[in-house]
Amino acid sequence: MILVFVETESSGATEASLETVTFARDVWSEGGPVHAVVVGALPDGIVEQLGRYGVSEVHHAVGDAFSAYGGAAWAAAVQAVRQTTGSVAVTVSGSPRGNEVLAHVAARLGVAMAANVVGCPSPFVVTRQVVGGAVLEEMRLDDRPALFSVAGHAVEAAAVEGAPATLHEFVPEVAEADLVARVVATEPGEPDRSGSLRSARVVVGAGRGAGGADGFDGVVELAGLLDGALGVSRVVTSLGWRPHHEQVGQTGSRISPEVYIPCGISGAIQHWAGCASSKTIVAINTDADAPMMTKATYAVVGDMHEIVPAINAEIRRRRGG
Repeated sequence: MILVFVETESSGATEASLETVTFARDVWSEGGPVHAVVVGALPDGIVEQLGRYGVSEVHHAVGDAFSAYGGAAWAAAVQAVRQTTGSVAVTVSGSPRGNEVLAHVAARLGVAMAANVVGCPSPFVVTRQVVGGAVLEEMRLDDRPALFSVAGHAVEAAAVEGAPATLHEFVPEVAEADLVARVVATEPGEPDRSGSLRSARVVVGAGRGAGGADGFDGVVELAGLLDGALGVSRVVTSLGWRPHHEQVGQTGSRISPEVYIPCGISGAIQHWAGCASSKTIVAINTDADAPMMTKATYAVVGDMHEIVPAINAEIRRRRGG
């Protein structure tokens, strides 16, 4: 049996957690029933939702200790469920919160933890991303329970026909030391609009070569002409030129469009981790030796501010616009 730590939002389980449940159900080679543990608030309908994804039992940790997020306290809840159920494996989504909670569990149990897992070729052997996603390695999980986090978009979340899940509520014991570090306040962030980027058939990318916050007009127009989406590199969002939901890469969205057109993007390992699944890559860069140019299907050497407007003009001419 495998236990999945499920993160939630107001509408139910997060997409990343549903991907992790799907991975546990379909990819984890040991098979067996899938249980879920939810800590803190329980959104309406989440038990039914998890049941549709193949979860047989949902364990809900309640109590004042879980009114706000705290990595150590939440790990105590996960560990308590693991002990009760005798799970041979515990998995989480590869989100910052998921990895933090599982790291606490690993430290408490004195076992190894595998991060960024994308596959499971044989029982208790996982394939995981390393070096920013540029390399895959196989890791044998000899400890019990086996602990691992699932990389984002390793699988697509998919519901199945199954029996409704059963809900169990419990109040775990939490040590005072586990409550030292907790979230004391939160502020609303920008809306997550990355879904359209991840599902786009065409993505036009832009990096440092854009030159500044006012250097994206051409690529935005090109994305519109191709009925695609705009994706940017990490440096662009770090500099505040574009919002984070447009970021492609290890800490952004992983994309797999039919065509990816990175403009002024050197192609660092972290960015490549997010776009390596693109079917065709047409790179535009002034540096012919940039990693993105050497990996691209087609490479155009030149200034994106000259080449992209020329492409846009040609598209409009051919369309008679």
